[in-house]
Amino acid sequence: MSRRIAQDGKSIYDARADAQKLAFGPIAFHAALALRDLGILEVLADCGPDGFTPDQVAAQTRLPLYGVKVLLEAGLVTEMMVLENERYRLTGTGLLTLRDPMTRANMDFVADVCYRGMAHLKDAVRTGAPAGLKELGSWSTVYEGLSQLPPNVQRSWFAFDHYYSDGLFPNALPIVFALQPKRLLDIGGNTGKFSLACARHNADVRITLLDLPGQTAMAKQNIQAAGFAGRVTCHDIDFLDPAQEFPGGQDAVWMSQFLDCFSEEQIVSILDRARRALAPQGRVHIVDSYWDRQKHAAARFCLVMTSLYFTCLANGNSKMYHSDDMRDCVRRAGLEVEKEVDDMSLFHTLFVCRAS
Repeated sequence: MSRRIAQDGKSIYDARADAQKLAFGPIAFHAALALRDLGILEVLADCGPDGFTPDQVAAQTRLPLYGVKVLLEAGLVTEMMVLENERYRLTGTGLLTLRDPMTRANMDFVADVCYRGMAHLKDAVRTGAPAGLKELGSWSTVYEGLSQLPPNVQRSWFAFDHYYSDGLFPNALPIVFALQPKRLLDIGGNTGKFSLACARHNADVRITLLDLPGQTAMAKQNIQAAGFAGRVTCHDIDFLDPAQEFPGGQDAVWMSQFLDCFSEEQIVSILDRARRALAPQGRVHIVDSYWDRQKHAAARFCLVMTSLYFTCLANGNSKMYHSDDMRDCVRRAGLEVEKEVDDMSLFHTLFVCRAS
């Protein structure tokens, strides 16, 4: 092959190097996980600017020298560390792998929830069904089984979900309560975190949380423990059944990181029922992450990769959407976007919608 420059401006050597990172990507991932979980990154983070030799790392971690050497060399070629004068020290990438909350949430999610199932991605694409879900359990969607997942898998799933949702609450609450809603519907309320945040934010609002039975069972426990059972109630629902209407007379409807769990036709059905549940002058608040609205390459990468989790494990027919796709669903459901707010938290955009 010639030394020609590829169409993207990279030399053939750089392009080939990138291709090998993909070819060995699964092995590199497990090497990074082992470096983190076996304490090697922690030792190097605390060793000072001079770094440590492999013998020193082995002594600090009490691991065999052979295993330490192969992992350090893997960390070197994946740019998690540098080697100078036979001593290793961390790069910024290595330090982020160890201590960055977003990287930890993503790595644990991929390792515990996604890894085995993603081997079935080709079947999922061919069939439109979550072919990899069988590695976790015998459900038609992952949401049916959340309350039954093994503890480590459930912990990583919720840590991933909550990492990307909890930070937006302080920015969202003033917008949701701008019109002083008295009745609020939390659709897909999961473990009840947003419902509880609303109850604490406003002493007059009464909240109804809708979700699958496994999720409402967890939410009820959290709501009871927080002392808000008098103002926050839970109702079981199958969102995929278009005949199941939402409780009406709602001044505000909230759905966060929810609609990306459904196909476009299912989104239209959910939004149509949300519109019918509104009181006069009520608003529907949609928070989601759109890959076209991201300012940083890392954010776009995370969102597009998360789409493949939906394809292979979650339900087989949803994704992280382009914002135009969501606007089209809103329009088809008889709603119109009144306000758009970017930078709610990390990757999120808020659409405030009213009936057309």
